[in-house]
Amino acid sequence: RYVGLTEEIVGRWLKTRDRDSIILASKVAGPGHGWITPPLRGGLTGLDRHHIMRAVEASLRRLGTDYIDLYQTHWPDHDFPYEETLLALDELVRSGKVRILGCSNETSWGLTRSLWAADLQGTSRYETIQNNFSLNNRRFEDELAQACRQEQVSLIPYSPLAGGVLSGKYQGGARPEGARFTYYLSAGERQQKMASRFVNERSLASTERFQAIAAEAGMSLVTMAIAWSKQHDFVASTIVGATSAQQMPDILAAADISLDRETLAKIDAVSREIRYPMG
Repeated sequence: RYVGLTEEIVGRWLKTRDRDSIILASKVAGPGHGWITPPLRGGLTGLDRHHIMRAVEASLRRLGTDYIDLYQTHWPDHDFPYEETLLALDELVRSGKVRILGCSNETSWGLTRSLWAADLQGTSRYETIQNNFSLNNRRFEDELAQACRQEQVSLIPYSPLAGGVLSGKYQGGARPEGARFTYYLSAGERQQKMASRFVNERSLASTERFQAIAAEAGMSLVTMAIAWSKQHDFVASTIVGATSAQQMPDILAAADISLDRETLAKIDAVSREIRYPMG
């Protein structure tokens, strides 16, 4: 019922703007690991040519445009040949329906394997990767950051606020009405497991420490967290979501902020002391 609704909304908005001044991104769903369910393409998701072509044509129709600037594979399929996926995606690039390719939720092995496959057969490469990256989840720096630097692939991090945890709204055991993890923590086992990664004793402890650092720097933690994310040399842009207009000033303030060395050092000290708050 709701699949594609966001693209329809964006498509209506897009008609009121200069299309060439907009960088438009969308995705084709891979296996989804249980998170992507019917009615999306009748419950049949995959990164083979048939599903990719169906997905992109549907997206173009909903968006009301004849090209997508950045087209990403959402969730890798390590059991399906990267060569076949990239041949299909390259066909879209050559046709002009897609300009740049990206992947999402990919591993170090998967990214390098895909780049090798693209180079071997002379097809377009993934130029971006969209993975989780925040003050509370710095695992990207362990391996993937080096691969991105060496291979000229840019990270577009999602959840720079750790699913809203870094806004401080879950501190002290709070469960705000309407918040995602408030719902997840009382939902099924899968949702509870995901929520416990984001909202746990260690993540709340690190958030409290980061709040103090942000206050010393004269900004909100929301602003500091986003500024920190975009300040990395392997980051091209940062995905931020807001549920109300009141949240926008702190988010937008990060665009013009560059954190100083002292603040960065304090952040790193917390990250060393509370290793991997999200596990």
